[in-house]
Amino acid sequence: MNKISAVIITKNEQQNIRRCLNSLVDVVDEIIVVDSYSTDDTEKICNDFDVEFIKKEFEDYSNSKNYGNSMAKHSFILSLDADEAISEELKESLALVKSNLKQDGYSFNRRTNYCGQWIYHCGWYPDVKLRLFRKSKAKWEGKIHETLQVSSDKKAHLKGDILHYSYPNLSRHAEKMDLFTEMAARDLFEKKKKVSTLKLIVAPMFEFFKKYILYRGFLDGYYGFIISIMSSYYKFFKYSKLKNLWIKHNTLSSNK
Repeated sequence: MNKISAVIITKNEQQNIRRCLNSLVDVVDEIIVVDSYSTDDTEKICNDFDVEFIKKEFEDYSNSKNYGNSMAKHSFILSLDADEAISEELKESLALVKSNLKQDGYSFNRRTNYCGQWIYHCGWYPDVKLRLFRKSKAKWEGKIHETLQVSSDKKAHLKGDILHYSYPNLSRHAEKMDLFTEMAARDLFEKKKKVSTLKLIVAPMFEFFKKYILYRGFLDGYYGFIISIMSSYYKFFKYSKLKNLWIKHNTLSSNK
């Protein structure tokens, strides 16, 4: 029987972490939590479980996840975010494949709960994620919206969903969007990327059209509309903040 280590990164996740850990108890053989110095009850809740709780200053998402992977004892890693959990069907799939892990990577569908409603459109489902992988063959890349790079073509897809409890309310979504657009803009600025005024206008409009019409967000009712609007805002704020950074940079350069 192969053994699996679960790796989770946290920062003030007291609302989510118990659900996440409960779903892993009968699935994995080791749980590692890399925590960015939470100030809420995240650590206290983790202490109710058999968890290796490691505190590490946050640099970026890939850095934290790769650090957690390096601390894992077992050759296969199951990566989850604190606001995710394993569905019963996925638990069964993992139990079946665990005795014979022949592939280097295994993907699952992710189903997202937004403000209490499961979303099946807007391009959100099926949101295929490669989350079970051979430690020696994989590495996280990207400061935000990190992606797992697996240096192997030996991959398979398992039945069952990762259950993603994204935003409990609109305020939380707006708060996170402000943080993520700030990080995304700085990342683009560091890569010397620029945005035209035309793109700043057109990209948000097309994003709404894509989510609501092309990806049939209208079938998710009111929250499909809200998600499409918020996705449009995300594009607008990301590019607006990027343009702001260039304006400040050019102003400082001209004043030297």
